[in-house]
Amino acid sequence: MRAPAALPTSLKWGPLAIMVFWIAVMGLLYAVMTQYLKPKPVLVSASGSLVIPRTRDGHFYASGTVNGKPVNFLVDTGASLVTVSEQFARSAGFSAGVPTTFQTANGALPGRIVSDIPITLGPMNVSGMKVGVGLAGAEVGDALLGQSFLSKFEIVLSRDQMTLRQR
Repeated sequence: MRAPAALPTSLKWGPLAIMVFWIAVMGLLYAVMTQYLKPKPVLVSASGSLVIPRTRDGHFYASGTVNGKPVNFLVDTGASLVTVSEQFARSAGFSAGVPTTFQTANGALPGRIVSDIPITLGPMNVSGMKVGVGLAGAEVGDALLGQSFLSKFEIVLSRDQMTLRQR
């Protein structure tokens, strides 16, 4: 009886090489798309207005602080309050607040409202703000920038940017 012939080297390593190639291609695509979809930085104009560029997903994002702790805001003109997650509120040292139920697009959401919180967005500072606690499904450092903050400014929307001006 004859021993089976050994597989050629190309048949042994070929499938592995193909798999490594596609993993490298997918990793490169992920890195490129992550950079491509990254929100553009907020600009401060010479007049002191804050210019927030629209991102490729159609939203406006800006970095700021809530109670001195950094956050990434999603500008939400339909939200009544600046809103953060419970985990963020604990890490930022929020007090207990007033229990409430938020009415969201996804239904009722239990939470609380905390008063006298300072909020910063670029050069714009507003103290004594009410902040909703109970944002669900977001990263710890994400927050909604709602009308409790936005109503303090004149908002001008153009096709690809939102401009906030002091009133």
